[in-house]
Amino acid sequence: MAATLQGTDFDFPVSFSKYNGKVRDTYDLGELLVIVASDRISAFDHILPRPIPYKGQVLNQTAAHFLTATQDLVPNHVVAVPDPNVTIGLKCELIPVEVVVRGYLAGHAWRVYQSGERMLCGVKMPDGMKEGDKFPTPLITPSTKSMIGHDEDISEEEIIRSEIIDGDEWGLIKYYALELFKKGSEMANNQGLILVDTKYEFGYFNDAITLIDEIHTPDSSRFYYADGYAERQAAGQKQQQLSKEFVREWLMAQGFQGKDGQEMPIMPDEFVEEVSGRYIGVYEQVTGRKFVKRNSPNLAEEIYENTLAALRELGMKG
Repeated sequence: MAATLQGTDFDFPVSFSKYNGKVRDTYDLGELLVIVASDRISAFDHILPRPIPYKGQVLNQTAAHFLTATQDLVPNHVVAVPDPNVTIGLKCELIPVEVVVRGYLAGHAWRVYQSGERMLCGVKMPDGMKEGDKFPTPLITPSTKSMIGHDEDISEEEIIRSEIIDGDEWGLIKYYALELFKKGSEMANNQGLILVDTKYEFGYFNDAITLIDEIHTPDSSRFYYADGYAERQAAGQKQQQLSKEFVREWLMAQGFQGKDGQEMPIMPDEFVEEVSGRYIGVYEQVTGRKFVKRNSPNLAEEIYENTLAALRELGMKG
């Protein structure tokens, strides 16, 4: 099995601090962040014991593809992508709201709908829909951004009332999110896919609202295959999707949903390889590019050297 990047422990020749997320290791160098996409995989807010070969590379390169394509629409944090697993970004002040855009009734929205509820994050969903149906217009259903544990649904009114962000800024964020979703949908359609739903995160850089983190990756988004979509909907069949939902489904089949007292199953080699292959397949389908596997005997060292060289070009002393 290919080498994997479970995590990093880089020692940059400048003062820095480090934060380990579920998937990414982030090094705070002051004005810049070094964001390393590891091969860790999470589900139900738990990091699974086994990393997935090439997953970090897939996430970082997919995000870079879409961030480059949308940089004329929305300011983003990217300064450089010096390595397949690394993005160097501007250090932004996080806005603690995940902006979820839903073009179709799926995932969390469908589970809420199935329960009989029609309101989600203060937004009314139409009656008479079934799973996979397209909304008349995309919905924005935000959630609070949690560093640990579960994110919580929140309405637009609650965001403004709690002064997380003021009304004008929230209006700009909504505009940015819908523009990103429109562009992402067009790019997906060109590849025979439908962008079903996704999430965006924003921060402030020099008081300007700036797009941060990843966009339109299999960890942050759900895609359907466009070919046969209408026929499957008409027949009441489940849509074929590209996302990491199948990992959650496998865990649920093993009796794990992240609840207290549940024991996390260990993924066998065959399933790890399947997950890796699916991530690579998503990258190729979504971007239209051939995925080039990096095969380095010293993966972490190679990533560190590539990052260090880029930082020096950007003027890092030390």
